[in-house]
Amino acid sequence: MSEVLQAEGLSVYAGGLPLIEDVSFTIGRGERVGLIGESGSGKSLTALALMGLLPEELSAGGSVRLGSTQIIGSPEGTLAPLRGQQMSMVFQEPMTALNPTMRVGDQVAETMRLHRTHSNRKAARAAAVKLLDDVGLPSPAEAARAYPHQLSGGQRQRVVAAIALANDPELLICDEPTTALDVTVQALVLDLITRGVAARESALLFITHDLGVVATVCDRVLVMYGGRIVEAGEVQDVFTRPQHRYTAGLLAASDLAVNDAGQLLTIPGAVPQAGAFPAGCVFRNRCAAATSECETLPDWTGDDPEHGHACVHPVGVPA
Repeated sequence: MSEVLQAEGLSVYAGGLPLIEDVSFTIGRGERVGLIGESGSGKSLTALALMGLLPEELSAGGSVRLGSTQIIGSPEGTLAPLRGQQMSMVFQEPMTALNPTMRVGDQVAETMRLHRTHSNRKAARAAAVKLLDDVGLPSPAEAARAYPHQLSGGQRQRVVAAIALANDPELLICDEPTTALDVTVQALVLDLITRGVAARESALLFITHDLGVVATVCDRVLVMYGGRIVEAGEVQDVFTRPQHRYTAGLLAASDLAVNDAGQLLTIPGAVPQAGAFPAGCVFRNRCAAATSECETLPDWTGDDPEHGHACVHPVGVPA
């Protein structure tokens, strides 16, 4: 399987303060990989770094390659032609991703004309209507003439997905694309994303806090906390036999399990502010199994970044 995206030692800094540290993984053609963790773990910041869209006050180190192109350190003139063509992103809130003063059909057509998928305006508009039909918008020709505020939240998210898929990207990054949608609409959006990437054999990085979505959509999963990947592997393996204590806590909380007192199981404490995670194991100040050994950064156990964990006291091994 050819590698579409390769991140090696990706780190993001605010001044000298690390926000993301030593993140490494690959995604091959046609692979669907989930990136999970609580809010504040660094998931969205990772996505922005992969797209070369970090705010000016942040800097990135390490390596991110899209095919043969190095993302980290490349000038905007190199990266801009890649976005919307070789790599695309579906953001959480479609109203901020769409131009409120422009008809949605024109917005879909624009990305194809910009990247010369269809240089002719008429052909691009016709292709846009077909794409809106492909993503399940009712009356696509009529929908193409609508402005974003005239569509429902689910319809707007489908428009954003249509724009992201318009030029058959090699990599699609979805950042919490279904968070604000009801369950029925969420299922429709997930279906169009999975069908869209399958038809194009695109690589997919799906960022979410919803473990059920990952189980439905993804083949592999990366668990992030404190700006680090703490566990990775096949979805079935990680979700049924978690090794890192943080992963186990996420799964227990998502199952709505209760303790002997009938209280819901939760992970104690709260996610620290970015850059304020403890030295050593980033989870140790919330982990019941933590010992003095956890004050040293744990080694990665796997033979590759896609399979393994970084925990001194893994699940099932007494501390």
